[in-house]
Amino acid sequence: MTSSLPVVRDVPSLRREVAAWRGSGRTIGLVPTMGALHEGHLSLVRTAKERCDRVITTLFVNPRQFAPHEDFERYPRDEAGDSAMLVAAGCDLLYAPERAVMYPEGFATNVIVSDVSTPLEGEFRPHFFGGVATVVTKLMLQALPDRTYFGEKDYQQLQVVRRMTRDLDIPVTIEGCPTVREADGLAMSSRNAYLSPDQRRVAARLNHIIHDTIKAVHAGAPIEAAEQEAAQHLIAAGFTSVDYVAIRDAETLAPVNDLARPTRILAAAWLGKTRLIDNMAV
Repeated sequence: MTSSLPVVRDVPSLRREVAAWRGSGRTIGLVPTMGALHEGHLSLVRTAKERCDRVITTLFVNPRQFAPHEDFERYPRDEAGDSAMLVAAGCDLLYAPERAVMYPEGFATNVIVSDVSTPLEGEFRPHFFGGVATVVTKLMLQALPDRTYFGEKDYQQLQVVRRMTRDLDIPVTIEGCPTVREADGLAMSSRNAYLSPDQRRVAARLNHIIHDTIKAVHAGAPIEAAEQEAAQHLIAAGFTSVDYVAIRDAETLAPVNDLARPTRILAAAWLGKTRLIDNMAV
């Protein structure tokens, strides 16, 4: 393995690399990221490497995923550190385009995925999934991998990308990979770096309260009551506010009254200025 990771920053360069791999019969995996990598991202790279001959990781802090009041400017950026970790994880190529490459002057197209993007995150961050769907569509069409890998931590995002890929007949398989957690159960996230030591201790309660809610509904608690109680427990644990705790259909994210179909519990809550999300299968 080389000590440095090859980097390309424009579409023609990316496609030349991909064409060379295709010409020698290689399969290709794609791992889209916004950088600030942690073990969750690296697990995606390692999984992609196990299942594909070559792996491309993308690094692009997508401005279309951020509302004006959100943390685009302060979002952590460390390409050199990210690159070193990717080498160790077995990545073959880093694609790190500039904003002008992804959104050149006159860019006027948005990809909107209805239904599955509307509830939950769609209510609290209505701009978000349009930005995700547009950038992921571009990344997959630029690289045309065999498989693209996403973490289940961003579960609604995963479902949006699956629906988009299916509806647009993009010839890529979408792979969802399990959430990677800290020792105390907190889902790994680049935004965890924003937490103070006291907030970090409170943050671990999110995972435990979700677990308790799953146990409650399996024991017969009504779903809506269990959701409300979970939100109350989060506030009591020290969270500043709760955007939602919701038990939903695992595919459509529509509300459910029972557990007859596969279901998922999803939560979003604030600790000071940091917003944390998590989810688990019910």
